[in-house]
Amino acid sequence: MWNIPNLLTCFRILLIPVFLLIYYLPGPEAHFWAAFVFAIAGITDALDGWVARRFNQFTKFGAFLDPVADKVMVAASLVVIVEHYATWWISIPALTIISRELVISALREWMAQIGRQEQVKVSNLGKYKTIAQMVAIGGLIWEANTFVIVTSTVLLYLAFVLTVWSMWEYLRAAWVDLSQV
Repeated sequence: MWNIPNLLTCFRILLIPVFLLIYYLPGPEAHFWAAFVFAIAGITDALDGWVARRFNQFTKFGAFLDPVADKVMVAASLVVIVEHYATWWISIPALTIISRELVISALREWMAQIGRQEQVKVSNLGKYKTIAQMVAIGGLIWEANTFVIVTSTVLLYLAFVLTVWSMWEYLRAAWVDLSQV
């Protein structure tokens, strides 16, 4: 159970309160360091998956905990972004992304219970959504300058579109099972 991928996932979970603490520290560098911690979390997410695949270190514990760690970090970061920017054009895509994560997590759990989890396995579309979302969130946390904020907002909207699209694809793939009486 305590292999490198699972240790990286646990480390990512420990980074969540560190991220929040740093984000709320006073001072001009707090958001840079919070974005740095968020980036470390994103890197460890990619790294734990790579190590698990490369060295065949898959565990049930990791399969459960990895998506939880990702979703909690993303939700926490989106909540602070919504709070910080306090505007509808950030709040709508951010809350849509959080809502999609809840819906798809519940869908995957339900599909696993009925033995149909292959219908809703992670797709490339979901991976592209995650990349756009992570870069957007990192930039919106950092808010280094107008260019970073505008670029990050554009990426947030790309992530928003990919979020809705991927949710549609997952729901469409599960529709036969969902619509049975």
